[in-house]
Amino acid sequence: MRRHRIMGLLGALTLAAGTLAAAAGPAAAGPGPVPATASAADTPPAEFGTDWHDPLTAAPPVEHPATRSCRVTLAEAQFRDFTPYRGAYTPPGGCGRSDWAKVVLRLDGKVKGRQYDRLGHLTVGGVEILSTSTPEPSPEGIEWSVEKDVTRYRDTLSRPQPVEMLIGNVVDDTYTGVIDVKVTLTFYAAEGRTGPAPAPDRVLPLTSPEITTPRNTERLLAEVYATGSGGGCEEYWYMTVPDAAPYSCKAAGGPYREVRISVDGQLAGLAAPFPTVWTGGWSNPFLWYVTPGPRAFDVQPAVYDLTPYAALLNDGRPHRIEVAVAGVPAGQSGWSTPANLLLWQDRGQEVVTGALTRHEEDAPTGSSRWTPAAPGGEHRLDTEGGHRLTVAGHLDTSHGRVTTTVTRAVRNTSVHRWTDGENRDALTASWNDEESITRGTVTTRTTRAYTMDGETTLGAGDRLRTVLSLGDRADTVTLRGGRPTGRTRLDDRYTGDASYTANVPRDQRHAVGTTTAHYQLYGSSVGGGCYDRTVSTAQGAVTADRRRC
Repeated sequence: MRRHRIMGLLGALTLAAGTLAAAAGPAAAGPGPVPATASAADTPPAEFGTDWHDPLTAAPPVEHPATRSCRVTLAEAQFRDFTPYRGAYTPPGGCGRSDWAKVVLRLDGKVKGRQYDRLGHLTVGGVEILSTSTPEPSPEGIEWSVEKDVTRYRDTLSRPQPVEMLIGNVVDDTYTGVIDVKVTLTFYAAEGRTGPAPAPDRVLPLTSPEITTPRNTERLLAEVYATGSGGGCEEYWYMTVPDAAPYSCKAAGGPYREVRISVDGQLAGLAAPFPTVWTGGWSNPFLWYVTPGPRAFDVQPAVYDLTPYAALLNDGRPHRIEVAVAGVPAGQSGWSTPANLLLWQDRGQEVVTGALTRHEEDAPTGSSRWTPAAPGGEHRLDTEGGHRLTVAGHLDTSHGRVTTTVTRAVRNTSVHRWTDGENRDALTASWNDEESITRGTVTTRTTRAYTMDGETTLGAGDRLRTVLSLGDRADTVTLRGGRPTGRTRLDDRYTGDASYTANVPRDQRHAVGTTTAHYQLYGSSVGGGCYDRTVSTAQGAVTADRRRC
């Protein structure tokens, strides 16, 4: 996956696709989405053609309450360049005055022709409410949709706001795909047995480092939509190597990354970044045409509990809250880290006082060891790193003193192997992020594990093959007084194997590929206690769509 070589291959791939599309004449309508209530299986073609199934994921749909609803169009635009869409939002008048049962965002998109995957974001009143990416189109065109529960932004959505959306794109004689999107919000009224959903009292965007928070804050979270992006080496940060090693993507300290948040210069939280693979990733778009990798369409933020710092921030003065990505070479761009603060206020007091009582940080560890290749062999980079932080504080609220203790530990191990010329490039990596939050008598423990195991080879006759598996797992347990009261387990897995002949016209590429996405979710907070869905594809056709719960 040498950047200069592979990007050249993908450029030729995209150009060839467009050449065949022009020869094929007018675009035909692509197949619709798989019905949500039934399994579907298509007979796959022997090779990829000029059209394939619309993108879909195995993730569960957002649940919609059976109450009165109101819909608002938030944005509607065609993205051809890097000009953002700007509009205005007004809350609906017929579904309550912000005490909604739920608010669901829906993005509907379509694109055809030649185009790369593109990254996008949507803000309302400066608050980032969606971070996303787009699928790469077929010559005949595709449509896709994304739904997200945005009820937690109720404070922002309760009043008129400016709206900004951008999916940066390039449209010219080569890259012809115009990205056409419409974003709506559906508000569900709280009525009958369906009450208002719990949500923060205030949501503040971190559009500048200095911020002043309400003086009666009793709970404080920060969310950071951190992504390595922009098409450079930080898009593949997990494969960067130290300067001495002969590889096309360099980082002096190797591939270890960590997303940190600080308050007035002191480390206040840390998180392992999720290794998102966009829909052109790993040098092989045939892996992603129908089933994107985990989180590619709905980037999930890293969430930090900053409640131990609430007493410090409640003094009425501005404070600096800053986000940084550790491990990125000095002066290197390529990371986006928009952030929001979510605050809960004590309605019984105008000022909540307290103290930060504990700050214990283990020194971060990390090393990357390069073993040069023997003649005809492989280079190898072994990386490991980790970091641990505990912070605690108390607040004297109107309902008594409440102590919050947050402990978080992250670690990463990886083995990267490649040959001279990078005709073989392989990675086996894992990231672990363990968190324990105790607030009063309630403790929530979350164990997150992200995995990546893949290899790309460029063989005889320029035959490129990628075999890849990805994992996104989380296990959350809630205890009250030391006794378990709830548990949720997520297991989202992707596997794919695709190959094509590079540097030839599309009809000579003989591209083939199979993928499987398997999403499992269990727990007391899951409707019915269980969700289990598997979607498999071959050559762009859905060959299986199974539900087991």
